[in-house]
Amino acid sequence: MVSIQLPDASLIKEYIDGNEDALAKLIKRHESKIYGFIYSKVPDRDVTNDIFQDTFIKVINTLKSNSYNEEGKFLPWVMRIAHNLIIDHFRKSKKMPLFRETEEFSIFSIMTDESLTVENQIIADQVQLDIKKLIEELPDDQKEVLIMRMYQDMSFKEIAETTGVSINTALGRMRYALLNLRKVIDKHQIVLTA
Repeated sequence: MVSIQLPDASLIKEYIDGNEDALAKLIKRHESKIYGFIYSKVPDRDVTNDIFQDTFIKVINTLKSNSYNEEGKFLPWVMRIAHNLIIDHFRKSKKMPLFRETEEFSIFSIMTDESLTVENQIIADQVQLDIKKLIEELPDDQKEVLIMRMYQDMSFKEIAETTGVSINTALGRMRYALLNLRKVIDKHQIVLTA
């Protein structure tokens, strides 16, 4: 007897209609591709297993909430979920330690990496976009000092001269800018790591 393989869309419908076995068939059908993809990015079996399980937890939650839009693209959709979880893993595993901004040390100097992987480059690009959005939320005097320091690579002496304030005031504005950024980052649980 020849067994007919149901399409992914049929299995998804069966699962949504209450057939738990349909999901097991879907997972079995695609597990080697999905697992292999995750492992190729995170060559650690334990982490790969965790991300694989988290991927299917998201799949189950989405299917159970009727949020999945079936367009015959189940596998690419699951791969995208896995990809996002891999990026989250890289972000969380490299949490930025707390540093103090000084005349000799810029916190932004530690955010560069000469040997960026593809994943880290994606994250770094997103971090830069996130930082720019956060900076826009700062008061003008703090934003001005931060931009001069971060993007124009000016010393605090140069910033003080340009803005017509003392070095201590420029340092203070930078300190408050970083404190305010940290508050927003903590409040929204944003992970700014590349």
